[in-house]
Amino acid sequence: MPASKSVTLNTGAVMPTVGFGTWRSKPGQVEFAVEHALKHGYRHIDTAAAYGNEAEVGQGIKASGVPREEIFLTTKLDNPDHRDAAGALESSLKKLGVTYLDLWLLHWPAPMTKDGKADKEHNWIDTWKSMEALYKQYPEKIKAIGVSNVSVEFFEKLLKEATVIPAVNQIELHPACPQHDIVEFCTKKGIVLTAYSPLGSENSPLLTHPTVKKLAEKYNVQPANVLVSLQANRPNVTVLPKSVTKSRIEANFTVIDLTNEDIEELHTIDKDHHFRACSPQWTGWGTLGFPEYKSPL
Repeated sequence: MPASKSVTLNTGAVMPTVGFGTWRSKPGQVEFAVEHALKHGYRHIDTAAAYGNEAEVGQGIKASGVPREEIFLTTKLDNPDHRDAAGALESSLKKLGVTYLDLWLLHWPAPMTKDGKADKEHNWIDTWKSMEALYKQYPEKIKAIGVSNVSVEFFEKLLKEATVIPAVNQIELHPACPQHDIVEFCTKKGIVLTAYSPLGSENSPLLTHPTVKKLAEKYNVQPANVLVSLQANRPNVTVLPKSVTKSRIEANFTVIDLTNEDIEELHTIDKDHHFRACSPQWTGWGTLGFPEYKSPL
């Protein structure tokens, strides 16, 4: 199917397909990157408390001059904040300088203490219940809630107790980490997938992979455009390219229509190339293979 411009969440809200990611963007660069992205067409901005850049993202939004109501803004509850969802929400709103979030995500199903150790006394599903309560109590502050980095196994546990079905599951998605099982699961449940690290990583080997390069030449675009477009051409999926370089920010916004054959060919890459861009030590993922996420609890 052709690339989409937007997807509709289970809340009825419209989420732009191509968003602007800010993970690993260095301090002093994020504000200007966000400002530039918004001035060049992006209307979907993604950040997280754990990134330590919410304040800069907020400054970039303000400096862009784009009205707040035209921007779909996402941030995330950090692992050490599982016991204080209300405090985490207020902190994010204050740092961002906004009165509401379009989407608030549980960053990881992994409660931790303030010193970074596993919080074995707290169940992450209780954190979700706290987010549900805040969502219901403060609809003017939270327009939708969702999760991130949640596998099929963990999702099944969550849905047994959830009173609010997550609107989104944000996960790593690219040809070397396709995660077909969770994509299929969420699609069947009407839960939108948001793909982070769609290029694989900075200086990703995917950018020079023969299949990606061949398709880039076919459509006269950059390899990054092929990788971003792969996700944008999938139903129920949004995507977060990231850069702090002005020319790349602009270029990454270009999405092309891929054929079913193109998509199938890109999805053969993981047969020989397997890696994750995001593999915190405590997950047990490592950099190769696709073992299920294991809680540190």
